[in-house]
Amino acid sequence: MDMRTNVNIADDAREFAEYFAHANGITLGEAITSLIRRGRDAAENPEPASFKRSASGFPVFESRGRVITTQMVMDALAEED
Repeated sequence: MDMRTNVNIADDAREFAEYFAHANGITLGEAITSLIRRGRDAAENPEPASFKRSASGFPVFESRGRVITTQMVMDALAEED
């Protein structure tokens, strides 16, 4: 069941949720819901962080299926100006 409500959140939390929503192509409400559920699940089932290493030994994150290109970074930086 979805419920409409107003909440006050810190600016940095709102900004993070907006970036998360934009990056995942979802609404702000969906992003906040997803982040809350992830936090709940992580608290219930804590897993130690593990990093894979590249051939050169550099620690890398596991792919999540989306590639961030140089052009995407340049566009994001241009939007900040």
